[in-house]
Amino acid sequence: MNRSLPCLIVLGLLSSPVLAASWGMQREVGDFDLKMGTAPSRSMAQGLVAPTSAGMGGGFDLTHDSGLYFGQWTTNNASSADTPVLEMDTYAGYKHRFAPGYGYEFGVINYSNLIQNVEPSRELYSGMTVFGKRLGAAFANDPGRQNASLYADLGTLPLFKTGVSLKYTNYVLDTPATVDSGGLVRRFNDWSVNLSRKWVNTLFNLSYSGTSLRGADCSVYSGHNTYCDNALMLKASHPFF
Repeated sequence: MNRSLPCLIVLGLLSSPVLAASWGMQREVGDFDLKMGTAPSRSMAQGLVAPTSAGMGGGFDLTHDSGLYFGQWTTNNASSADTPVLEMDTYAGYKHRFAPGYGYEFGVINYSNLIQNVEPSRELYSGMTVFGKRLGAAFANDPGRQNASLYADLGTLPLFKTGVSLKYTNYVLDTPATVDSGGLVRRFNDWSVNLSRKWVNTLFNLSYSGTSLRGADCSVYSGHNTYCDNALMLKASHPFF
């Protein structure tokens, strides 16, 4: 794929004043369904893998009738002017549904930084739907480490009317990291259990997460969870319109 044209399209979206609100466009291009917008339109491996959504962004997604798809998403997720990050995520995959509640998916996504001179990272992913339950797995080769993730979305439990999802990731560093206590850490893992329920038009999300690191070892943590130590978080969202 010629990176220059998609990059120019995405950068044009990033500089457009329509980013004050979420913007999107969809149209048919031959046998493809084209989506362009300022919010990621796809998640892969049944929700385990998704283009970076932090910061301002824009991109496109092309889906063929056969189930083949590819796309590109660019976002400026810099936390400060000293460390600018303009990340381009390019992905391609195949998704097939052969019966209601049953299907599978696989593909690859490449993460590259357009500003900083760092090695790109790649992630292989796959997912399946069985009895309406979603399962996903991903294997990433990031600079300095390898990650392997498992994800399960069990849907809504009828008895409690509560959605349940679980995620587990194992990390292996290429070079052992030195922690504040002077020890070395070569591998660690993190996990999370998420419960969601809608009540009085408000969506409540309860998350319990943790890692295998403790105390001073947390100084080397750089995983998916917000906190290294065990954490219990409750979020509530309510639409006003």
